[in-house]
Amino acid sequence: MHLDHTGLATTDLDSLLFCFEDLLEADVAHEELFDGMRIAFLDVGGDYLELIEPVDGEGAIAGYLDANGPGIHHLAFATDDIEAALERAREQGIELIDEEPRDGAWGHDVAFLHPKSTGGMLVEFVEH
Repeated sequence: MHLDHTGLATTDLDSLLFCFEDLLEADVAHEELFDGMRIAFLDVGGDYLELIEPVDGEGAIAGYLDANGPGIHHLAFATDDIEAALERAREQGIELIDEEPRDGAWGHDVAFLHPKSTGGMLVEFVEH
């Protein structure tokens, strides 16, 4: 397993995208509208920054922004076997948000672990 991306919640994706494209000399690898969110992945040397903006002011990211403001939302770790990664987490007593993988951005399978079991950080497993 390795770090795949860091998710950043924002209320202004365009401004943040412009900032990081210039600052990090990064290219947009992928953009999409997904599940009420506008998402852009910036390639930063083989790892990614995932910029996430709610489209309609509702949903999980909008709620996160209301409660916490813009900033780091989650860390995502790539795995070749998301089912095995979830089972390993269960065996360690980690509370799962997703008991089973679900469809995620960029066509990947994803599953989230609850922050209260991971030191306050929302953790995502992602299988490409």
